[in-house]
Amino acid sequence: MRLSRSLAVAVFAALSLVGIAAPASAEAAGKYVALGDSYASGTGAGSYGDSGGCKRSANAYAQLWANANSPSAFSFVACSGAVTSDVLNNQVSALTSDTALVTISIGGNDAGFADVMTDCNLGSDASCVSRNNEAQAFARNTLPGRLDNVYAQIDSRAPNAQVVVLGYPHIYELGGSCSVGLSETKRAAINSSADVLAQVISARAGAYGFTFLDGRTAFDGHEICASGTRWLHSLTWPIGDSYHPNVAGHRDGYYAALNRVA
Repeated sequence: MRLSRSLAVAVFAALSLVGIAAPASAEAAGKYVALGDSYASGTGAGSYGDSGGCKRSANAYAQLWANANSPSAFSFVACSGAVTSDVLNNQVSALTSDTALVTISIGGNDAGFADVMTDCNLGSDASCVSRNNEAQAFARNTLPGRLDNVYAQIDSRAPNAQVVVLGYPHIYELGGSCSVGLSETKRAAINSSADVLAQVISARAGAYGFTFLDGRTAFDGHEICASGTRWLHSLTWPIGDSYHPNVAGHRDGYYAALNRVA
């Protein structure tokens, strides 16, 4: 932990002890920077404006939070397809010492989960399980170091910011209402990969004192095959929107959860 982040926490605690409340809108008054991949940019939620291939949606949780809280500045630099090196090369430069809030989802593309979904749609149960096992091994063994590189840069460039790391949801409700599509074996393997990602990402976020927002909890009961309202696209057109949160997923899933902690 950097001294400045620890000092901010200590000051807040001291103010609370003497009965001086910190302003409730302290975070909202400061600069907000939204980093990450397609789950952060809002791919799948439409209304991408002039963001091109980055697919930054007007319905993304980051934009919804900015609309509701009116930060002094808002830098929305998340981009569809981003991996950790893209965040380092193209996104962290938006962070400054006066940044008050940072949100990020990253790591899924590094572990190759877009390829996992392709393989599971086109291949056998056995090949899907094998491909998920490969991705999970990468997530356990290689991804932690890549996340550390990103999180260290966030901590260094925005030492006083609240940092919220948003995880990925389960894609499927197992034993759900789907009568067609991937087999239950494939669905279970894909969900298992989401579990491994959550374990790895939450551990590394916690090591830096960041808040981990569990996407599995945020989307619980609203996955593909859920009997209620589904907050994730299944295989769809355009193909790039497949297996991404829809408008309701960003609004009622991610944004609602983010609003409770930021």
